[in-house]
Amino acid sequence: MNTDLATRLRDHARDAALFPEPGRVLLAVSGGPDSLAMLDLMVRVAPELEIQLAVAHVDHGIADESPDVAEHVLGLAVRYNLPGYLVTLKLGRTASETAARSGRYAALRSMQQRTGSRYLATAHHADDQIETILLRIFRGTGVAGLAGIPDTGPGGLVRPLLPFRKEELADWLAPMHQRLLPHLDPANADMRHDRSWVREELLPLVRSRFGRAVDGWLLDVGRHAAAERHAWSTTLRVVRELDFRSSRGVAEVARAPLLEYDNALSEVLLRALAREVGCVLGPRRAARLWAFAQHASSGRTFDLGQHWVAEIAFGRLRIFKLKKEAGNADHPSVPWGEGDEGWVQWGGWEIRWVHEPAGAPVRDSLVTWVTPGLGEIRSWMPGDRIRPFGGVGRRRVSRVLMEGKIPRSERATYPLVARAGRVIWLPGICRSDAAVPSVGEPAIRLEARDGPAT
Repeated sequence: MNTDLATRLRDHARDAALFPEPGRVLLAVSGGPDSLAMLDLMVRVAPELEIQLAVAHVDHGIADESPDVAEHVLGLAVRYNLPGYLVTLKLGRTASETAARSGRYAALRSMQQRTGSRYLATAHHADDQIETILLRIFRGTGVAGLAGIPDTGPGGLVRPLLPFRKEELADWLAPMHQRLLPHLDPANADMRHDRSWVREELLPLVRSRFGRAVDGWLLDVGRHAAAERHAWSTTLRVVRELDFRSSRGVAEVARAPLLEYDNALSEVLLRALAREVGCVLGPRRAARLWAFAQHASSGRTFDLGQHWVAEIAFGRLRIFKLKKEAGNADHPSVPWGEGDEGWVQWGGWEIRWVHEPAGAPVRDSLVTWVTPGLGEIRSWMPGDRIRPFGGVGRRRVSRVLMEGKIPRSERATYPLVARAGRVIWLPGICRSDAAVPSVGEPAIRLEARDGPAT
């Protein structure tokens, strides 16, 4: 057995910072040889990387044998002493490769969220990278597209096996073949699928002419393009006038500087901005987005396709994925304040509390103190009003959110902290004059964080 492969995986994970923080990694295990190799390798390196593992399997409901494969994968999870999770789809025999992929990733993301997993790992390897680069060339991709599959993606997506060739993984798995029993999906040899044709027909033909060196050439193309893609991502961050920000699935920049740049430069920057949240823009869509950025008024949105949206808000251009119309039904109220300390998540926010003597309240801080008692976190509702601390009169919460430069698309998901029907606090925007303790008195300290709990 090539025992060095696990060491190389551990070193790669550290060097590339694949798992920058401890947490659970949900392994997407299809039952094929690549994913089983990933499962075995990750079990070996997990303790040194300070991560915990769980197994996820998606039964697409396409092949007759899929229930048996699902049972086998969940059995392997038990054998490795890991939690195992299954989602069963009913796509049917006629489902396309695209439909299967879309359904699979939706199911995996759902499992990731449901299990509280920080990371989702897939078993893509270097041979997948070669195929991807070729397919993108055929489809007229831009330079950034030639970078192929990145090591990491939005939402904790990780591909730890990208540096390794398929034959290396097969060699690793060989001594365990009878015990792990990998499933060979017949769809992988179906020439109706473009990737299968590239793998089984095109690459052998090209190699017969140029030898295996062609694999290295294509991987080099990917590395050069990845370096350029990284350079544009870095540009967003180092050009201060762009004021780049990325949080909770939204990437945004100041609009005014873009309007001063050359058209080609602005379009490249917009494509780089979209990639920050996982939105892939081709040249045509980037050109249409640039036209929108030049002429749209504040509050306008632009459909980028596949539920991606661009928005002009308060002098900024924002890109995000529109899940559905947000509102109270999507973000029900949650209680806070029980016990000496604790935390809750609401939407993309985290609210923590602890009992301690009160400090001085600040009107627009992300930290405040309240008198002891329980409360709730919810969306704002029509009719909500707040009496600002140190201010005069009661103001509509909708107006305060607008003045706080909260984009229209985010107002329904902005946390409102209340108690007994009274608005206490809009974190970072406005503290009310309700439930304000005197400095030094027993109180509850509330802290709001714009991001998931750890």
